[in-house]
Amino acid sequence: MVSKRRLPTSEDKESLTEDASKARKQPLSKKTKKSHGHNEVEENDSVFVKLLKTSGITLKTGESQNQLAVDQIIFQKKLFQTLRKHPSYPKVLEEFISGLESYIEDQDGFRNCLLSCEHLQDEEASMGTSYCKSLIKLLLGIDILQPAIIKILFEKLPEFLFKNVNSDGLNMPRLIINQLKWLDRVVDSKDLTTKIMQLISIAPVYLQHDFVTSLPEILGDSQHADVGKELSDLLTENTLLTLPILDVLSSLRLEPKLLTKIRQLVMGKLSSVMLDDLPMIIKFILHSITATDALEVISELRENLDLQHCILPSLLQASQSKLKNKGQTSSSRNQENSSQDCVILLFDVIKSAVRYEKIISEAWIKAIENTTSVSEHKILDLAMLFIIYSTNTQTKKYIERVLRNKIRSGCFQEQLLQSTFHIHYLVLKDVCPSILSLAQSLLHSLDQSIILFGSLLYKYAFNFFDTYCQQEVIGALVTHICSGNEAEVDTALDVLLELVVLNPSAMRLNAVFVKDDMHLVIRKQLSSTMFKYKLIGIIGAVTMAGIIAADRSGSSSLTPGRGDLSSEQCTQVTSLLQLVHSCSEQSPQASALYYDEFANLIQGRKLAPKVLEWAGQTISDDFQDAFVVDICVVPEGDYPFPVKALYGLEDDDSCDGIAINLLPLLFSQDFVKDEGRLTSQESDQKLVSPLCLAPYFRLLRLCVDRQHNGNLEEIDGLLDCPIFLTDLEPGERLESMSVKEHSFICSLIFLTLNWFREVVNAFCRQTLPEMKVKVLTRLKHIVELQQLLEKHLAVTPDYVPPLANFDLETSEVTPHTSTAVSAKIRIQGNLGRKRKADGSKISSPDPLSKEDNSGCDPAPSDRSQLEKEFRGKEEKTSVSLQNYHAFFRELDLEVFSILHCGLVAKFILDTEMHTEATEVVQLQPPELLFLLDDLAQKLENMLTPSVTRRCPFLKSKGNRNIGFSHLHQRSASEIAHSVVQLLSPMCNHLENIHNYFQCLTAKNHGVVDGPGIKGQEYHIMSSCYQRLLQILHGLFAWNGFFQPENMNLLYSALEVLSNRLKLGEPDQALEELLSQSFHYLQNFHLSVPSFQCALYLLRLLMIILEKSTAPTQNKGKLASLARQFLCRVWPSGEKEKSGIPNDQLQALLSIYLEHTDGVLKAIEEIAGVGVPELINSPKEASSSTFPTLTRHTFVIFFRVMMAELEKSVKGLQAGTATDSEQIHEEKLLYWNMAVRDFSILINLIKVFDSRPVLHVCLKYGCLFVEAFLKQCMPLLDFSFRKHREDVLSLLETFQLNTRLLHHLCGHSKIHQDTKLTKHVPLLKKTLELLVCRVKAMLILNNCREAFWLGNLKNRDLQGEEIISQNSQESTADESEDDTSSQVSKSKGTEDGEEDEASDGEKEQESDESDDDSD
Repeated sequence: MVSKRRLPTSEDKESLTEDASKARKQPLSKKTKKSHGHNEVEENDSVFVKLLKTSGITLKTGESQNQLAVDQIIFQKKLFQTLRKHPSYPKVLEEFISGLESYIEDQDGFRNCLLSCEHLQDEEASMGTSYCKSLIKLLLGIDILQPAIIKILFEKLPEFLFKNVNSDGLNMPRLIINQLKWLDRVVDSKDLTTKIMQLISIAPVYLQHDFVTSLPEILGDSQHADVGKELSDLLTENTLLTLPILDVLSSLRLEPKLLTKIRQLVMGKLSSVMLDDLPMIIKFILHSITATDALEVISELRENLDLQHCILPSLLQASQSKLKNKGQTSSSRNQENSSQDCVILLFDVIKSAVRYEKIISEAWIKAIENTTSVSEHKILDLAMLFIIYSTNTQTKKYIERVLRNKIRSGCFQEQLLQSTFHIHYLVLKDVCPSILSLAQSLLHSLDQSIILFGSLLYKYAFNFFDTYCQQEVIGALVTHICSGNEAEVDTALDVLLELVVLNPSAMRLNAVFVKDDMHLVIRKQLSSTMFKYKLIGIIGAVTMAGIIAADRSGSSSLTPGRGDLSSEQCTQVTSLLQLVHSCSEQSPQASALYYDEFANLIQGRKLAPKVLEWAGQTISDDFQDAFVVDICVVPEGDYPFPVKALYGLEDDDSCDGIAINLLPLLFSQDFVKDEGRLTSQESDQKLVSPLCLAPYFRLLRLCVDRQHNGNLEEIDGLLDCPIFLTDLEPGERLESMSVKEHSFICSLIFLTLNWFREVVNAFCRQTLPEMKVKVLTRLKHIVELQQLLEKHLAVTPDYVPPLANFDLETSEVTPHTSTAVSAKIRIQGNLGRKRKADGSKISSPDPLSKEDNSGCDPAPSDRSQLEKEFRGKEEKTSVSLQNYHAFFRELDLEVFSILHCGLVAKFILDTEMHTEATEVVQLQPPELLFLLDDLAQKLENMLTPSVTRRCPFLKSKGNRNIGFSHLHQRSASEIAHSVVQLLSPMCNHLENIHNYFQCLTAKNHGVVDGPGIKGQEYHIMSSCYQRLLQILHGLFAWNGFFQPENMNLLYSALEVLSNRLKLGEPDQALEELLSQSFHYLQNFHLSVPSFQCALYLLRLLMIILEKSTAPTQNKGKLASLARQFLCRVWPSGEKEKSGIPNDQLQALLSIYLEHTDGVLKAIEEIAGVGVPELINSPKEASSSTFPTLTRHTFVIFFRVMMAELEKSVKGLQAGTATDSEQIHEEKLLYWNMAVRDFSILINLIKVFDSRPVLHVCLKYGCLFVEAFLKQCMPLLDFSFRKHREDVLSLLETFQLNTRLLHHLCGHSKIHQDTKLTKHVPLLKKTLELLVCRVKAMLILNNCREAFWLGNLKNRDLQGEEIISQNSQESTADESEDDTSSQVSKSKGTEDGEEDEASDGEKEQESDESDDDSD
């Protein structure tokens, strides 16, 4: 706003003289043609003419300028003095004015008086630096003349209002008003204001506009308020003057109320104004915003400003006019350009506002953030976020957070983004770098929906912006491709591919960024001796072959035969695949990768029949030659173990069957190569690595599956055929076998397991009962072999298994267990190959590995040091196959269809094909647990947010996805959909296990450690129970359910659960489904066999509860359930004093306190009932009310109670003095209960004084005192007078607690415990602030006599005085508050704290180390 009147600038001067210059152009040209007869001096005897001449101005007649002989200021001064000293003053003023009136009756004379004078001393004028005012302007600068002259001007003005412009082009009304601008002083500003406003009311429209816009240049600051009111009234009466009035109001200093009134008036007109008027209106609205009403105004502006409806009609009209008048498109183009210019001008106004006014930018973001409905979001929202992101660096993180939340909630969808670019591409083009920066940030996200939105930003930026921006987009995408981040690389490649399809001409211009000589690059990579580049070449070649060999017959139905693959293309594909095969056959890992990639290609793409036929024949023949032998021909040779055909599923003893030749192949690869000998087999026979067995079979079965539409009859003999192995049960030989023999047996079992896993993958979807029985049997074999493998691995700690997953750099594969420390060192040092250690390790002949990983081995000294550090732990740690997950073949999602299996009948036939016997087979608990373990891992990998499972810093992040490559070929939505299909059978299993434990509990009469509790079956069933709850939790905790497209999937999942109770009606409301699902799951609480299961059940119920909009009732049920679990006696574990892990107990206790209605009462119950029971019980016993509370778990209970207590009071609002008396009393009562709980907890350190307990007390005690200062003390300030006794009692109780905290500080210093003492300085400072704050509160309420300050001695936790030299010296420096209503004397002084620590010591310590009690 304009607060003071400003001096005229050069622009103003130009506007003042514009009319004059126009007026002089034509007469000057006439004067060159005519005589100078009209250029005469005005001569008469009037006082007016004489005094002007005396003062320095000579009046001219005709069209000549009046001449000024002296300086303008000198003229005004001389005229003023002449008038004042004139003998007839003040009558002379009337004569002077009368003469002026007579003179200006002549139009030429009046015009000359309004135009600038001619300066006779033109030396400076010739330099272009002098400006001479008009005679009227000079006279208006004399105070004694100004009122009369203003009156004359306003009397003359109406004569010209309705006249056309003079023949000389001069607009007299404008020229008259110009005389009033920029006066140094206005004598009677109120009168002038009245005259101007009256003039505006009667003037024609075109002059009204000029008069209104001239107001700020005429009026003084004192008249702004009056003019503002009149203009606001005029605004409602005359809509044609909206723009000039708003422009003027923006320059006036107005009262906030008036400004608000005008803004509301204007805001109501937004929907009906023309697009051309919007920039000025928006400028006024943004100009009138204050910090207090910014959010309200911006929210209203956002709702009323609909640019889409303003712009689209003009664009549509322009396009229609183009169609109608193809030859006359200039008008339509001008109309379109005009609309776009208005929009650009509008956004320039907004840009300026958000750049220089922080409150506007923040309010606009907040207004968008507060909009929750998807339908309420507009294209303006996205455009504004992009603009603010580009203009205000301080809000970038805020905008990114808002964008992410909107994307996750489905508010910002692709259609909205596309419309934003379509309508506002000219505006967004200017902020292209910021949009690309935002897209780059979004692509770094871990959420797939956010990554997709970032890719759309790149896509639309490329499609809508110019060539320069397109180059920037391609450059940014190439940067993402080179980042090494898997998600970024995949997304960037997908965007590039889509851009090539959508806009090939534009992409062709940017081809310099993308390699196009793919054939040459792939051939070089395939021939490389570096495994990493050979891996890339294999993947690239197979992908290229898939693109060429894609079946396009379906896309060209109009021209049959055109979509089939040509002979040349077929030859190209087969040649490329044969090249890959030949380049990889020397390396088992490279070959296995080729088979896996080829299998993925067949599974994911529909290949042309010619290629599929060639692949099927070639693969089938090669597989039989490499791995299949006749069962009647038992291999002979110098094998270390006797060869037997094991795990066959056919009962007959005929010799017509086949077998997998596994042991001889493994022996030929490892033992013979090590010793340089050959077996009795032909020496020129090509050996195939058994490493390729599982990958090759996967390729074979997928090829047959594609060729025969899922019918695997051609290869079903591989399901039940035996394998040439040896006796794998170690028995008594376990301890006597050499390390080399153990390693051989381990490798044999790993390869057999992976073979069976691929067999189950292949035949799991077969529907014949005989096939189902065989699949279940193979599943049973897998479980049995895993048990044998654990025995062998336990005595072979340095063993490194053969690889099973090959689509990764082998540096990522390490057994994740301390028992494999040496193996970890070895495989990290030399990647991709197993090595010999002490002549006993199995090595695979891979000539690529040595060159690929040269220089990666750790130094021998480092290796030996690591081995020594962990040698002691290796012998004590049991083996878990979960740590060897990366060395097993991945199970497909289709395998879990086995969960549907109930009882399956197997018919045994005689020789005449008659039924001889019937055997019933069903899924047993060990096999069920095997499937559930794998499914739980898959859900954790795909549906659990990566943030919650992020690897530690400097730890390989690739390990998380090893063994999940097939899973990652599907989206999270597909995974969730598959699991929802499995919900019904999983509920069956859950209910069966529930019944099992119910029966077992009834059988044991409720005894926790009754018969069967320690058995293997109990353990397996308990693990199945836990895995089922874990899977359900992982499914319902998936954040993808919040996306609109997945809401139906959530409904389907909840319907499955609710229908387990009763068959509900279709199309039930979400709340009803959630309530029934909660009730169904809640029923399992009586049968949970372990604390871990109880925690998973609570977490599952919490997830269901979070999705409800009315969770109050079920929230109480959840808290009640958690309390029941805390009050239950759980079976104790074998390795722990308690069967409850500390972290799980802490999580369950937190759930209880967070969901209970009265957290303070709950804390008081545990601390006031449970803990005393524990104190009075024997050493190894527990609390009778809370059996989970033992001396071992006390620190967990104490930490959680302190944390929740501090959290509850921290969230309590301090309140204000204007609150009702009832609110004050309720809050005061709440603080009394909180302080009482705090007192109970603090005093427990006298009994439980272990180091972790004291650490918790120091940390959360300080936080509680801080919360008391911030939240409670303001309440006490205005509650003291009405509740004096209650307040003093509260402070007395709290003073005793703070005294104990002070004693704890002394205890920490005496024991010199750094973990404790680091909290002491901050705590002492907080206690000192409390003293001052209490004193200030009492003084405020005129009760200073209730406060006294004294010296406090150093004491230990038991209250005994600490006698030492240091304590004696520091006693005088310690201060403590003591409030009492009985003390009426104020004494003592406040001194500083002793041993004040630096600020760096006031850091907060994590609670991780508190789990171990002293």
